[in-house]
Amino acid sequence: MFFERPDAGETAILVHIDFQDENEREDSQEFLELVRSAGAEPATLLTGSRHRPDSRFFIGTGKLEELREALQVHGAELVIFNHALSPSQERNVEKTLKCRVLDRTGLILDIFAQRARTHEGKLQVELAQLEYMSTRLIRGWTHLERQAGGIGLRGPGETQLETDRRLLRARIKAIHKRLDKVRRQRDQNRRARERAEIPGVSLVGYTNAGKSTLFNAVTNSEVYAADQLFATLDPTLRRLELDDVGAVVLADTVGFIRHLPHKLVEAFRATLQEAAESSLLVHVIDAADPDRDLNIEQVEQVLAEIGADSVPVLQVMNKIDLLDSAPRIERDDEGMPTAVWLSAQDGRGLDLLHEALTDCLAEDIIDMTMTLAPEQGRLRAGLHRLGAVREEHFDDEGRTCLQVRLPRREFNQLMARLDERASDYLPASMRGSEDWEE
Repeated sequence: MFFERPDAGETAILVHIDFQDENEREDSQEFLELVRSAGAEPATLLTGSRHRPDSRFFIGTGKLEELREALQVHGAELVIFNHALSPSQERNVEKTLKCRVLDRTGLILDIFAQRARTHEGKLQVELAQLEYMSTRLIRGWTHLERQAGGIGLRGPGETQLETDRRLLRARIKAIHKRLDKVRRQRDQNRRARERAEIPGVSLVGYTNAGKSTLFNAVTNSEVYAADQLFATLDPTLRRLELDDVGAVVLADTVGFIRHLPHKLVEAFRATLQEAAESSLLVHVIDAADPDRDLNIEQVEQVLAEIGADSVPVLQVMNKIDLLDSAPRIERDDEGMPTAVWLSAQDGRGLDLLHEALTDCLAEDIIDMTMTLAPEQGRLRAGLHRLGAVREEHFDDEGRTCLQVRLPRREFNQLMARLDERASDYLPASMRGSEDWEE
């Protein structure tokens, strides 16, 4: 945007290095999927192992020469590293090979830029790109000196690099300001849902775990879903009706990935805040992935980073169509659901997911018999409108006997509309002192 770099084609040479430190290791298969998701054509994958990265080129001089030969053989003009390079390492490799070099962070940012559809999503991606770019501006404009010159314009002026940095800082500040406005709007909508006591449920999980496919299956939506990394970038909210719970807001969120660039987590904090303030997180897991335990760990790390590690979690073991496994619900010692095994692709187990969501969210259900006098017809009609009446009959004195079952919050709202005291109708065992005192 602000500086010159070598042009790059679509054919790429990939570089993957294994380090002794497990925390530094990346997955080469996931790397290939990332590259394909970005639209590049992998020509070959160069692998190697080192104790630690080289401070100048990240890789050794021997591997650098091997990389030069691979570029000539395949006619490639792009090198992609499955690692985060420092600005100087990236610059040194580009200068030596005379080709474009991209690291893992830049690759993920490129995918995000392609996927962003909403105004908010584009702003978040641009912010992450500009902050990433700000450390790499020094590579360009070395051929320019001071801007100002000529009669009447002489003076120290400022270098093009300084101008670019100033423009970039101004743009970052402007984006932060606009995202703050988006964040305030989200907070306002969230508070409105809380006042209406509508639970929020967020789908989270490793990228390509099947969150969007599950979201579409549960809500009958048509959110874009594909067998590729980061198919979903922009969050989508849909209303879902659950028995004994009522309306629920279900959110489909961006997928996580190991070593997700910190700048992306920061840029998408407004979006991820939806998950942090949910009533329940549905952690969608690819049950057929051999690295599923590691993926679960990575998702939990990001949830902790955004402050969502204290939100209750229901695990969904997806893609059982790829396993010899039947749909089922796993429960803890208290009978609460902890995991649901299902297939979002063929629909097996979706009924069990509804059951598990209901059990997790319907913590306070009123199930009782009410006896209403003839003049209390408005209350009887209100209960019927809510679908809360299970049985109804009349006694010898003409009173209506109702067997009702509904969420406590709906009962509270109905009583408030009718200007009635809810405690007058509840048995003593159902009265919460903090809820019913005037």
